[in-house]
Formats: sequence, structure tokens, C-alpha cells
Amino acid sequence: MKFFKSRLFPVAGLLFSSFFALAQEQMTLADYQQAADYAYSNLWNKKVFNVSTAVHEFEGHSGIWFVNYTESGKEYKTVSFKDSEVKPLFDQSKLAEALSEILNEDQAADQLSVSKIEKTNDGLSFEFENTRFTWDGTSLEKNKEKTTRNSRDWRNQMESTSPDKKWIAFTRDHNLFVRDAETDEEIQLTTDGQKGYDYASSIGWFDIIEGEGTERPKHFGVQWSPDSKYLVTQVVDTRNAEKMYLLDYSIDSLYKPKLLSYYRGSPGDTTMVTYKPVFFDVESQKQLAIDLPKKVHINGIWLKFQDKEPHKMIASYRSRGYKEQFLKVVDLDEETVQPLYEESTQTSIDNFNYREIEGWDDLVVLSERSGWKQLYLVNKNSGKITPLTNGEFVVNDIVHIDEKDKVIYYTASGVDATMNPYHQKLYRVSLKGKINELTPENANHEITFFEDADYFVDAISKVDQPTKTVLRSKKNGKITATLTTANTAQIEAEGWQMPEVFTLTGKDDKTPIYGAFWKPVNFDSSKKYPVIDATYTGPHTQRFPRTFSQALSNQAMANLGFIVVAIDGLGTAGRSKAFRDVSYMNMGDNLRDHVSAINYLGEKYAYVDAERVGIFGHSAGGFDAAHAVLAFPDFYKVAVASSGDHDFRMEKAWWPEMYMGYPVDERYEEVSNITMAPNLKGKLLLVHGGIDDNVNPSATFKLAEALIKADKQFDMLIIPSQRHGYTGKYNTYFQKKRWNYFIENLLDKQTLWDFNLD
Repeated sequence: MKFFKSRLFPVAGLLFSSFFALAQEQMTLADYQQAADYAYSNLWNKKVFNVSTAVHEFEGHSGIWFVNYTESGKEYKTVSFKDSEVKPLFDQSKLAEALSEILNEDQAADQLSVSKIEKTNDGLSFEFENTRFTWDGTSLEKNKEKTTRNSRDWRNQMESTSPDKKWIAFTRDHNLFVRDAETDEEIQLTTDGQKGYDYASSIGWFDIIEGEGTERPKHFGVQWSPDSKYLVTQVVDTRNAEKMYLLDYSIDSLYKPKLLSYYRGSPGDTTMVTYKPVFFDVESQKQLAIDLPKKVHINGIWLKFQDKEPHKMIASYRSRGYKEQFLKVVDLDEETVQPLYEESTQTSIDNFNYREIEGWDDLVVLSERSGWKQLYLVNKNSGKITPLTNGEFVVNDIVHIDEKDKVIYYTASGVDATMNPYHQKLYRVSLKGKINELTPENANHEITFFEDADYFVDAISKVDQPTKTVLRSKKNGKITATLTTANTAQIEAEGWQMPEVFTLTGKDDKTPIYGAFWKPVNFDSSKKYPVIDATYTGPHTQRFPRTFSQALSNQAMANLGFIVVAIDGLGTAGRSKAFRDVSYMNMGDNLRDHVSAINYLGEKYAYVDAERVGIFGHSAGGFDAAHAVLAFPDFYKVAVASSGDHDFRMEKAWWPEMYMGYPVDERYEEVSNITMAPNLKGKLLLVHGGIDDNVNPSATFKLAEALIKADKQFDMLIIPSQRHGYTGKYNTYFQKKRWNYFIENLLDKQTLWDFNLD
């Protein structure tokens, strides 16, 4: 009987498994094709048109040119600023005929791809297939020289000539020298330079060192005072700095991995690259006794000569941990450092920016000091702070500062409390605080600004409102010409519906949060669809899709049979500082609003299955995705986490120190995916590029180790040749893997592999 039982149960299990497999629905090539058809490369200006329009200004500021895409092809258009009339830029049939003749190859008029178009005395010049041509409307002439790319890298120029052309600064044996440009006499300004202690150097963020004992890439950089009296640079100290490491297994000709390394500090490290500003009087060959702090390279000191006072500089820097911001005036004649502007916070300072404008007595400062990002004037002499904007809204960006008319153009969101808080408009403010709204429509406005013209381009849209691109007057915002309008007729005929926007109250029980969701193109309201959360809760950005260019971003995956959601919960950027600070030292709780939002959709719509929920994300979103199935294991069932920073203690220092706090404390341990590995219940696919020099793959390996120790099943894909972003065939492979992971584990269907995404 025992023998019989030991044989019976495995056979019965096999029969049951076979029956289950036969009963499982099979994906078809048509199912995959329906998704692939909505990939960016198959959609943009092929089935949908003019979702985003690139507009180019002519060098003489007389007008603009752009391409209008239609179902039959491209139309090159132009607008003169004199009359704002949209006209053909040239006769495309004639030009195609001329190109065909000169190149001895047929060119289709409606498919021409010309670029870098400029006006000439007789017509136009442009680039086509890396060759420059001129065209007067009837005759085409090829330039004798091929178009060349400027391959010189300014960062790697190893000398710098003074403004008066008398001196040339350079380095030798880690020290700083100047050479008389006329006599070639050399003067050594420093003597303490040594290996790892380098004057006039820097560390590139992606400087890769190959092999053991290899020198890091060389850099050189100095600043001269306008009158050439002073020379300013920094000394870079790598002597005690630790590196991060990679092994490159992807080189076909090598049978041992190549060792790669790069300088990159982790949170809390004391063994980091440091920068120290140094100042020299060239004529007297003297180093000035100016005391600015030595800084770790994740938040160094930025120095800039003042425009009216050539012997004074402004130094901008933040404390480690980003709780304090300083602007200081460095007087090279007096060898002093005086405070100009300071702000501090209990959390962290992000999004601080300042501009010095030639001829102005004030700096223009963009700061969250009030709790909302606003514009200020800071007097360079007295330090007096004058608000230019004030209110519970966000100034997103300084678009342009008109020095002559003394007005500042800026984008802001949330000014109108009745609008979606993520939709921005363009405004103009004078130095006396008078504000004019230039884009009144209740929508999002993406601005292309022309500094020397009286017009700007405005792409008006929402995620559920197709883009209309127009030319507007800077004076009053009046629309003077409509350039393009998005056309989605083809996909609407296939059943495509625009994403739906929703809002609910966040986890603080008072603040509205926003999201959007995508339905399959063959949506059937009588069915119940699993949900996939497309996540990224990194506090430096936000997730709500505010433009129509994002309306198709998740459609391909939705077409596989899912409801795909993008949710912006408390703790992200783009709203008040208090809104973002919810995640400060608490990034492990960023997905709680996502859980609430998906449950909300499940209660509101019968076709949303909030019992079958998956999630994917990349980088900080990769942390989110893995964290979802560890922190909310009974809610999220399937996760694909690509290039994730799974333990912030192993990340590059600036990002966690700004958002998780400095010094490093027990909170880093508490939110670590590695710490939480025993919580896994659902399905998890970990993906990472083998030579990722942005988010080192070590944390993914460490998470895998922790999952194995906890005896948890998971899946893993390492792409040996890829860095932080996956490209070409490797990205295609990853996309197929991700689709099938959700199809198999969330949709519960049998998958195929031999399908094309192209």
C-alpha cells in the first residue's frame, strides 16, 4: 500500500497539472500584435499625428519652421513673424525631384527628412543625409564639404587662455601652472599636488576606470576673472575615496570579465571624493587665503564671477543632508567671504535655483522657502529678499528673463485652484510684481520660447485632450497662428479611448491626489480586468500624466488585457513642499496611496479587478515594484522590478541623503527591500543591467541573496551589456519578458515568445 501511494500521488499531480494547462487560455499572435501596434515606434506619426511638434526658429529671428504630419506624409511649414501666416516652407515635389537627380536615388516628396534648415539670401540651406545643400526653389547645390560633427569635448581641453591672452593655465604632475603666452616662461602656482590630490580637476559622474591600477579620466577646468588678474579652480582629493565596481561579461572577445570602477559615494560615507575651491593672484603668484569649506563631490560649491564686480564671485552650496542653502560673496581683493542669502529646513532643500542677470542689482531666486516654490529678488548689496510671486501654487521653471524690459517669464501650476494642480501655464512678472497670464486655457501648456522674437510656441493639451500647437504673442498671449493639431482618428476607429483621470483623498485624509488609467483598445465593460501599476515615486519628480504626449504611454501594455494606472500619491514633487515632505525619511510608505487608489477604482468600476494587481517600475520605480510585493504582499501579486535601488545605503549618496535623510539611521534598514525579503508571497522578477553605473546592480544581487536565504521563489534577468537604460534588442527582449511575466502570472494565460515588437 505504501508503494502504491508513493506512485499514485505524483501521477495524479501530473494529470491535474496537464488538465490545468489544457484549460488555461492561450495568448495568440493577434493578441500580441494588438499591443505591439501601440508601441511608440509603430504609433508616432504613423497612426497618430502631431501629438508633439518640434518648432525651430531661423537664425535671423524672422520666423519658424516645423513639420506637420498627416496620413499621407510630412508637410514642411513656415511662419513669418511679420504676418503669422502658415505657409509651405518649400515646394516638396520640386525639392524631392532635385534631390533624386543629384543623388541618383528616388526621393519621395512626402517622406523627405531634412534638418538644420536656415534661410539664405536666395532661398534655404539644409542638411540631408549628413550633407549640406542650398536650394533657391529651382536649383539645388551640394556643399563641397561633408557635414561634420564637432567631436571635441570641452571638458577634456587641458589648457585655458586668460581673457587678455597673456596667460595659459595648465597642469603638470597634479599641480597648477601658468605660462606666459609670449615668452613661454612657466610659473608653478602649487607644489603640494600629488597622485589623488589634483589641481584644476574634477570627477565626471560617469567616469569609468577600466582594469586595476588604471588612472581615472583626466579633466581640466579653471575660471579667469574678466581682467585676467585672478585664476580660480579647485583641488580634487581622491586619496581616501572608495569606488563602486562592475564586471563586464559582455565583450565577445574576452573570456574573463573586464573590471570597471567609478568614484561614487554611498549615503553616510566619509570615504568620498572631496572638492576644495582655490584662488590665485596670477601676477603675484600668490594663493589667496579664502576660506570656503571642503565639500564632498555629491554637493560641491558652484562659483561664478559677478557681472558688475570682476573681482567678486558668488558661491552657492548646500550642507550635506541638504538642510541648508548658502549664497556667499567671495571678495578676491579683500580675501573675504560674506553671507548673501541663506535658508534652512527640517527636511531637505530641493529645487533651489538662482540667476544673476547682467545689469541688475538683484539675483532672481527660485526657492521653496515659503513652503511653495516661488520667485524672489535678492539684492546683491544688502541681501534684502523681495517676493515676486506669492501664494499656494508652484513656480515650475524660469523660462526666460528679459534683461532690457525687466520681466521674467515663468511656468506655474496650481495658480487657479479649480484646475488640475499639475497643469501649468505661462506667466510674466515685472520686477514690481505685476503678473500677466499668457496662456488662459484650462489645460497644460508646454512652452517653446524664442528669446529674440515677440512670439512663443504653446502646446496646449491634457492627457485626455489632444495637443493643439499654436504661436502666441509675448505681449498678451494672443494666438496668432495654429501650427498643428493632433490627429487620433485612426486609433479611435480601432476603439481606442483616451485615458481617464480620477482623483481621491490621499492617506492624510485631506489632500486630493490624482491618477489616470488606460483601458484595452478592445475594452469590454462586461469583463473584469487585472490592474497594473506603472510606478515611480521618486520624490524629485511626479507621475501624473499632464500632457497628451503621455496619453499613449501605457496603451501597449493595456492592450494585452489590463487596466494600467499611473498614480501620483503624497510624497512626490510638483506640488507644495509639505506634499513632498510626506515621503521624507519615509519612502517605504510611498505606495500606500497607490493601494488606496486601486481599491477606489475597484469599488467604482465593476470591470476593475482590485484582487489581481501587478506593478512595474524602473530605477526608483524598480525599488517601488519590489517593495510593493514585500510591504503590501497581500495586495500586489506580481512585480517586475528593473534596475532598482533596493537598499538606499547602496545607492549614490545625493539622492537618499536628500530624501531619506543624513546621517544614515535605522530608517534606511527599515525600508530596505533586502531587509523585507522574507515577506515575499507573490511573483517577483528582478532585472538589472550588468554594467549599470547609475544604480549599481549590487543591491539587486544582494536582494536575490536575501530571497534565497529566506527560501523565497523569484525570477531574475541580468542583461550583461546594459547600463541603466536598456537599448535596442536588449530593450526589446526586456519588454517581451515583462509582458509575458504579467500575462502568465496576472492574466493567467499561456504565453508565446516568437512575436515581434517592431
